[in-house]
Amino acid sequence: MKVRLTAIILSIFIIAAIFAACGKTDAGEKHVQDLNYEESTEEISNPDQGFYRPIYVKINENGATYNKGAINSQTQLYHLRCDISAFSAAVNNVADKPLTDNALEGLDALLFCLKENDKNAIVRFAYDPGYNGSADKEPALEVMLLHVESICSVLNRYVNTVTAIETGLIGPWGEMHTSAAANSAHITPLVNAFLTVASEIPVLVRTPEMIYNYINVSDDKVEEISISPDEKAYRLGVYNDGYLGSESDLGTYRNRERDINFLSAQNAHLPFGGEVTVPDSPLHNIEKCLPEMNKIHLSYLNTEWDNRVIDKWKNSYYTESCGLEKQYYGKTAFTYIQNRLGYRFVLKNSVFTYSSSSEKLNVRLTLQNAGFGNLNRNKRAKLIFTDSTGAAAFIADLGEIAVKDELEFNVEHGLESGKYDVYLRIYGEELQSTPLYCVKFANDGLWNDDLKANKIGSFEHISA
Repeated sequence: MKVRLTAIILSIFIIAAIFAACGKTDAGEKHVQDLNYEESTEEISNPDQGFYRPIYVKINENGATYNKGAINSQTQLYHLRCDISAFSAAVNNVADKPLTDNALEGLDALLFCLKENDKNAIVRFAYDPGYNGSADKEPALEVMLLHVESICSVLNRYVNTVTAIETGLIGPWGEMHTSAAANSAHITPLVNAFLTVASEIPVLVRTPEMIYNYINVSDDKVEEISISPDEKAYRLGVYNDGYLGSESDLGTYRNRERDINFLSAQNAHLPFGGEVTVPDSPLHNIEKCLPEMNKIHLSYLNTEWDNRVIDKWKNSYYTESCGLEKQYYGKTAFTYIQNRLGYRFVLKNSVFTYSSSSEKLNVRLTLQNAGFGNLNRNKRAKLIFTDSTGAAAFIADLGEIAVKDELEFNVEHGLESGKYDVYLRIYGEELQSTPLYCVKFANDGLWNDDLKANKIGSFEHISA
């Protein structure tokens, strides 16, 4: 009896062990990848963010002219300041005119040039000749609305290239002030036209008040604003060309605390930036400005204006009084701000789950966004498996993804026996099979410039 009972118990243990082994084979074992998980202080040129440079564009009946030499390897993001004053009677002294085919083709050629060079642009149009500060040069509202429709017919071809549209059009430099047309009767219809016709691109206005007017919310109800993703106003943000210049940012805010609280929520999914101003303002002292930059999700700034503030940041330093990020102690304020503009993803953990003989691989990644802002658009993604020669042995197309703190991918690779490195390419689109607008992690030793992808680990496979 005891022998039989012992045999039964032994059989149960054997069966359980077999099932356990089978489960282990199917699920595989977890392998934490041996990678550098620390943030680098290296400057990273990622899409849609950073210190931008302006490009002045003259658009008339014959096309568009600009300094092509301004587009270079040192700059990722540009601010296109497009002068369309030739189409306003207040400038040409003849008549308000529609944009010509040549004008639109010139704009298209400029945006294609940026795209093929893997560059991004914030785009603004104005009727101020030469962007010299002239007021009251706008055509009639109905003509401006036709211009918006024509402009968007081009911009819509470049949704990965255009970071944002600044509504502009009105006033000196297109800054939407100091003009007879700088009122909600003109601004609200123009905003609505851009939001309607350019349905995939963020649209920015000069002040939060212009957003409140658009959604028809009075001052006493601002703190109750809640805009859902299915509303057009969800894509409506602010460009701030008086940034840190005074308590009101030179008229940008009527109530700084209230307006920044609103923008903190709105800018969580939108780009935000502009130009720093007035060099004697205490608001851009490094100890003072960093918390607000983080709260307002700052994405980009003009590297050329105001140069006195930029120089101030280049000659002051990130210290214990600024924060606890010790790797930046002794670095300039400019370096710290530059590295925090927009999103900055740091790979904090990578775990592969697999068995050596299975063709299934589970990848789990943990990311930390160390930037002030966020990645405000979905991206495409591919897993690239390279062999011992560095050549791509298998590529898994993961489709469109939202880049967030935790990512998980499951693939079946069908690879032959061997050791493989695995890279994650996060990108916007392809042009003649070349990936554009790729996202680089802020870790040393992970980026492969040939693949335009980040290394996330390695594994060994044994074919059955």
